[in-house]
Amino acid sequence: MRVGRGRVPLSETSLPAPTRVSSVAPTSRCGVLLSFFDYPLRLSTPLPRPVVAWTHVDQAMEKWRSGMTTDDWVALAMLWWHGRGRAAIAQWLSDPAGAARTREQPLMSLDSALADIDPRLSAPHRVARARGAATEALHAARGADMDVVTWSDTRYPTLLAAIADPPPVLWIRGQVEALRTPAVAVVGSRAGSAYAREVGRELGSTLAARGVTVVSGLARGIDASAHQGALAVDGCTVAVMGSSVDIVYPPEHIGLVAEVIRRGAVVSELPPGTGPRPAYFPMRNRLISGLSRAVVVVEAAERSGSLITARLALEQGREVMAVPGNALSGRNRGAHALIKDGAKLVESVDDILVEIGPAPSAERTPPTPLDPLLRQLAPGDSYDLDELIALSGLDGPRLLPHLLSLELDGRLARVAGGRFRRATRLGG
Repeated sequence: MRVGRGRVPLSETSLPAPTRVSSVAPTSRCGVLLSFFDYPLRLSTPLPRPVVAWTHVDQAMEKWRSGMTTDDWVALAMLWWHGRGRAAIAQWLSDPAGAARTREQPLMSLDSALADIDPRLSAPHRVARARGAATEALHAARGADMDVVTWSDTRYPTLLAAIADPPPVLWIRGQVEALRTPAVAVVGSRAGSAYAREVGRELGSTLAARGVTVVSGLARGIDASAHQGALAVDGCTVAVMGSSVDIVYPPEHIGLVAEVIRRGAVVSELPPGTGPRPAYFPMRNRLISGLSRAVVVVEAAERSGSLITARLALEQGREVMAVPGNALSGRNRGAHALIKDGAKLVESVDDILVEIGPAPSAERTPPTPLDPLLRQLAPGDSYDLDELIALSGLDGPRLLPHLLSLELDGRLARVAGGRFRRATRLGG
């Protein structure tokens, strides 16, 4: 089966005037996780089992923390957008060899980073323009009560940092910690049927009630229903914007954005003052899937933009699931095609949780039997990923989910330098 190129059903000239959102203070906290554009969708073989790719992210981050400033990172992000450096910067961020080179440079700066990425980006006039744009963006962010989280920041979501093209900077309003919680993306048609909107709301509310953060794109239809469902039970939800976080699109969602900021977060890779454009929506889809353990498609026609999210989720090693719908209307042919090609059919939240595991609970206590990996870790000592791979006998893609599970249980702690140690509260 081949689905046509997933175009966002918008034209730039048809976009209504966006709405700027004012400062909103958070009123509740999400639980903290302890720690491209126009893609053609071809699914002629069953969907592969997800594998989370691991690149020595934490080790590289630790070195950059001692060198590149927030201003440097925002300037790098401006080159990502305006300096034609996107591909080179993305490769540098995700390439283990690049991470290894940074370990040899204890004080990484913007100049040395650009020399390592692509010397053409370090031309003085380009760097000067990027720094000027960065200064303006940071000034606007302070005025709009935004958090600026760079790729080297300890608050940057680990799962997102490990994708092929993580954004150098995230602009966030609300609770930054919401981006590091166990999350599931719920996406679908902007013109969703009444049935699909009800399903989106029900999935959102039930996932949130079970302690799972609901991620979506704030679009009309299914996205809005998923956010509203999570908010209805005072749950945590994250909205990934196709504009900067100070500009609301669609404009009628300004009230919804205010509620999301209070109980979760709105996030974008776009600097302040950036309005919505058709090309930005497919790009933001990689962040929706990158922040999530699984992507659930509720309703999607053959050319739905949510199929781009499904494609990206596969590339990132996430679970892809779909909700069946009316076989006669044609509204859900895209989601049905996903199911035919191996996506898990979802009838209830239990179908999702059985694949990703339960969310952490405040009352949860570590089980008595000690994990085989933890049994090999000496109390008080810390270990890097290479050492854990050697001790466990697992390769990186299989080890990362296990480490995340141990962190959720409170049995493993992440410490400086991208290292891990047994948690001090272990009981057996």
